[in-house]
Order: sequence, then structure tokens, then C-alpha cells
Amino acid sequence: MTTPADLYPQLGQTLAFAERVLSATLIQHLAERDTKPETWYALKLTAAGGPGIDREALRADLEGSRTLDADSADEVIARLESEGLIRSDADATIALTAEGEALFRSLRDYIVGPTIRLLSQFDVDDVETTIRTLQAITARAKEELTVTGGSFDSGTSTTA
Repeated sequence: MTTPADLYPQLGQTLAFAERVLSATLIQHLAERDTKPETWYALKLTAAGGPGIDREALRADLEGSRTLDADSADEVIARLESEGLIRSDADATIALTAEGEALFRSLRDYIVGPTIRLLSQFDVDDVETTIRTLQAITARAKEELTVTGGSFDSGTSTTA
């Protein structure tokens, strides 16, 4: 019988390996569309911001990823603005342009295919349980970091 003492230490390593291979898979799929992971990530964060996301919030989220720092986050935002994929208003709110929205939807639709193929081998209830469990673990760990005064690097990956 497996005990928590046997099982719990496996979680971190399992998550690390899963993140690594899923990120590599995403990078490969994005490369097929000539898209950099940071472009996908910025478009996804901006789209999630609804009608707009505060420039500093977007910058902080991008900077919190493992592959970007403050300077490169600013470069990504500037590049996407110059390419006409995002726009900012006088209140420093960033939103997707029509072209950015079309690219985001196209990439999202392109990425969901491999995601469905990967996850469809599992019972949907198991997938839902896994998502809820990981969300709860993440929230608890973030809470504990905040309470102990630790800094929180969102650790957000580029995974779909």
C-alpha cells in the first residue's frame, strides 16, 4: 500500500518533468507556426485580461516567467505593439488589436488539437480532479509564500 510518505515526494519531480516535456511540445507546435513562446504567452495574458490589461500587470506576469526578465518583457510588449498585435491607451491599458485577436484565436485553436489528443486518453473526471488539485496546491503554496514574506515568481510556464 502506498503511503503519503512514499507518494508526496514524487509530486514535485513529476510536475517538473511534465512541465519540461509539455513546454517542449508547445515550443515545437508554436515553431511550426513561426511563433515564439513569449509571443503566445503575452497574447494569452492579454486576452485573459478581458477588454484590457494594465501594462504593468502584463509586464509583471511576463517577467515572472522563467524565460523573461524585466528588459525582455518590455521588449516583447514593444515588439507586439510595433507588429500591430496589441495596442495601449492613455491609461496604460493594453488590449489585443483585431489582428492580435485573430492570431491569438488561430494559435489557441492550433494548440488545442494536440492538447485534446494528449488528454483524451484519460477519463474527463480524472482530468478535472487533476486541475482542481493543482490549482489548490498552487493557491496554497502562493499563500504560504506570501505569509512567510517570500517572493512569488509566478513560475508561469508557456504551456498551453
